[in-house]
Amino acid sequence: MDSGVVLSVIFYIIALFIIALDQFTKWLVVKNMEFGESIPIIKNLFYITSHRNQGAAWGILQGQMWLFYLITVVVVIGIVYYIQKYAKGKVLLGVSLGFMLGGAIGNFIDRIFRKQVVDFIHTYIFGYDFPIFNIADSALTIGVILLIIYMLLEEFRSKEKTYGNNGTHHSGE
Repeated sequence: MDSGVVLSVIFYIIALFIIALDQFTKWLVVKNMEFGESIPIIKNLFYITSHRNQGAAWGILQGQMWLFYLITVVVVIGIVYYIQKYAKGKVLLGVSLGFMLGGAIGNFIDRIFRKQVVDFIHTYIFGYDFPIFNIADSALTIGVILLIIYMLLEEFRSKEKTYGNNGTHHSGE
């Protein structure tokens, strides 16, 4: 099997793992906790809090499910396209896309079947009560960070190719 195909399969396995972990943890929260219940893990820093969200990050666009359905379908199609077209042989790009794909689908499943997203990771960062989130949100964030790193590395490689190691322009001599 072509190594590019093998890598693509690995990127989809990453997405599937994230979806499974996300849905399992949400199921545990829904099954075992009352809405609003909070369990301290590290006092004043990290709690498991049963929360629901019908919007996006920080609760914006509450109740606009049709918009989230549309955006998610477009994003998922775009990510799959990029994995198939551009991620072959580019591990960091593929891993970032796999994380984003898993995160997008994880929250999409909630929106389809629950009509809301289950959130439960509750942190206080430097005293700030950070909005409650979930594994899918974390995967999306990690995926975007990895994508930014990939893009910065590509930019650096491109400049290095153009200007060489000592910073002067080489005209292909």
